Amino acid sequence: MMKNSDPLASRKRWMILIPIAFITYSLAYLDRANYGFGVAGGMGEDLNITTSVSSLLASLFFLGYFFFQIPGAIYAEKKSAKKLVFWSLILWGGLATATGFATHVTWLYPIRFFLGVVESAVMPAMLVFLSGWFLKAERSRANTFLILGNPVTVLWMSILSGYLLKAFDWRTMFIFEGAPAILWAFIWWKLVNDRPKEAKWLTAEQKKNLETELQKEQTGMKPVKNYLEAFKTKKVIYLSLQYFFWSIGVYGFVMWLPSIISKASKMDIVATGWLSAAPYVLAVIGMLLVSYYSDKTLNRKSFVWVSLLIGALAFYGSYAVGTSNFWVSFGLLVIAGGAMYAPYGPFFAIIPEILPRNVAGGAMALINSMGALGSFVGSYFVGYLNGATGGPSASYIFMAGSLVLSVIFTLLVKINNEHSVQKMEAQSL
Repeated sequence: MMKNSDPLASRKRWMILIPIAFITYSLAYLDRANYGFGVAGGMGEDLNITTSVSSLLASLFFLGYFFFQIPGAIYAEKKSAKKLVFWSLILWGGLATATGFATHVTWLYPIRFFLGVVESAVMPAMLVFLSGWFLKAERSRANTFLILGNPVTVLWMSILSGYLLKAFDWRTMFIFEGAPAILWAFIWWKLVNDRPKEAKWLTAEQKKNLETELQKEQTGMKPVKNYLEAFKTKKVIYLSLQYFFWSIGVYGFVMWLPSIISKASKMDIVATGWLSAAPYVLAVIGMLLVSYYSDKTLNRKSFVWVSLLIGALAFYGSYAVGTSNFWVSFGLLVIAGGAMYAPYGPFFAIIPEILPRNVAGGAMALINSMGALGSFVGSYFVGYLNGATGGPSASYIFMAGSLVLSVIFTLLVKINNEHSVQKMEAQSL
């Protein structure tokens, strides 16, 4: 392993690239997740947004996200993730800021859709980027530190947005939270290289060693001629369906948790913000632990399905408790949220381990696009069910059922080396 031959180079990769990836994805997630706070904090009333329209606006983001995943991933894989993410940062920062200037609900339709289009390239591009810098025994943790930008951002955004809404208004919140992406684009451009051979902070020998190790990982992997052939494999189909149903639960939860808490607890927006942050504290802890042990054992699948099953049971428990005890129900929601986030790292480590590099990026994009479609369904139908039934109970069952289906599709995926591979010592940070 590379760490034994050159621990300094390994440390450089973790210290330089992971913070950059984390911040980049954090900014992307900030500008997609603050919509729920905008609605809860006065945007709905000011722009006369009904419950059904609010659900459609929340889900339009994911419709735009769905259609442009694969072209973005192919561009990142064949040309440059660096360039793609640079322009995406500028455009999504501008669109997020524009939300704060909307004077009529019709403005929000194109803004939300094109925000999804622009951000659609970010996740697959970043996964392609990291897979070109980190080895198999590091990849789950590298992916986790990227995706940690999701729960960590929602955690502090939930608190910050509550204070911004109380001190100013929803317009100020969107403007204040959209501008940093534009500034970060230029920092990203300055610091990042697409491939190890382009990095000025590695020596010639370090670049060669890393490229050699990455190339060795492709040895013995069954060749896949093109993207279409990869997309037709059972593994990719099952993982796509798995991620579709998983994302229904995640984004139904993320988009509507503030509204559910606000209505159930009857607390003000600041208290709602603090309570909405709680599941993401557990999510951060769970993601770090699961990714560490997944890399240590090189077992990906078990960590994924067990975590999602816990999430499904917690949603069902919250449904069973109902409105009779807010704090018990809320505690179960915290568990559900943490469990749903925990296995992201190992999940996205599966794909480059079962497909060769020439098609892995496209496959990740296809799977992520199905996740976007699931996110559309989750964000729309959870909002719809909450409005139609007057409470969250039906949506809890909906999300629990989706996670159970996700567990089933995870178990159907056959990973050739999941039981035969020898344990490898994890990369120390």
